[in-house]
Amino acid sequence: MSRLDLFIDRMVSQRACLDFAIAQTAAMPGPVFELGLGNGRTYHHMREKIEGRDIYVFERAIASHPDSTPAAEFALLGDVMETLPAALERFGPTASLIHADLGGHNRAKNDAFARRVSPLIEPLLAEGGLMVSSDRMYFEGLQELPLPEGAVEGRCFIYRK
Repeated sequence: MSRLDLFIDRMVSQRACLDFAIAQTAAMPGPVFELGLGNGRTYHHMREKIEGRDIYVFERAIASHPDSTPAAEFALLGDVMETLPAALERFGPTASLIHADLGGHNRAKNDAFARRVSPLIEPLLAEGGLMVSSDRMYFEGLQELPLPEGAVEGRCFIYRK
């Protein structure tokens, strides 16, 4: 499979999984967390689709497209290994939806990072909240859900608390 095909599968899957998660959590209160802003495409998509919930972005440094840049009060800057524990102190287990696209092109490195960050993400979710990730995560108390129509196996993952 070409790198272009892999990219298209990831983007199509990401949109299908995010749209599913947004619909499933629409009636839930609590903030939404975007872990990794990058160019801001998924943040922009969530901002267009989510109503009545604040969206906080976790990023080392903002370098997104101007149309996809959160207001300063919704940007939690720094290393996620530090900002996620700080968010738990600030928000408690209230997140209705968390999306993470933190990995790079090295699968082994992505997997090692997912194992380290999973225990920091899990306590942030509210009961019934959903986690959407581009990488397999390692949660003790979350259930992996089947992918919605249009998503490609192995390109995106959904977990429910």
